[in-house]
Amino acid sequence: MSDLVVHHVRELVKDKNVLVTGDTSLIGDSRVLDSLGLVELCLRLEDEATDLGFEFDWASESAMSRNRSMFRTVSSLAAEFESQQQAKS
Repeated sequence: MSDLVVHHVRELVKDKNVLVTGDTSLIGDSRVLDSLGLVELCLRLEDEATDLGFEFDWASESAMSRNRSMFRTVSSLAAEFESQQQAKS
């Protein structure tokens, strides 16, 4: 799992007592970020991707689907970020 994604989620979580792990939800009832926080996370990852030499596409058709979304958990977002990075290399 990308430490980069975990780092940014930890910075954006308002309740600093929340333990951020790979299983931490980013959408749904138990999410740790509100919608504005999720957008901020995406913008940060977009900037990170640019620095790494690729374009991070976080606005795909299935992005917010609860079943298939890359935003289900920290791990699923990290996996998608890494997959897009490897595809562009």
